[in-house]
Amino acid sequence: MNPIIAMLKEHSISDEKINELFQTLTDNPLMAMGVIQQLGIPPEQLQGMMGLVMTQPNLIKEAVDELGLDFSKVEAAKSKLKEGS
Repeated sequence: MNPIIAMLKEHSISDEKINELFQTLTDNPLMAMGVIQQLGIPPEQLQGMMGLVMTQPNLIKEAVDELGLDFSKVEAAKSKLKEGS
């Protein structure tokens, strides 16, 4: 299991909420931060998860693939963000 998904499950985050988080991430990465904050994960553990993502960004793609979502939407959103800066 993907370590990001495993960490979320350790905090009793439901499969439905995990899917919602990654669906939001694929549709609008900026909105995903709001969803993450609503999950109630303690800040120090959330910081650990974010560190994991920062050092191993491929984990996002693996999690999206594991959940059966469309990673190309994440790439398209990243391109839009780069164009805007």
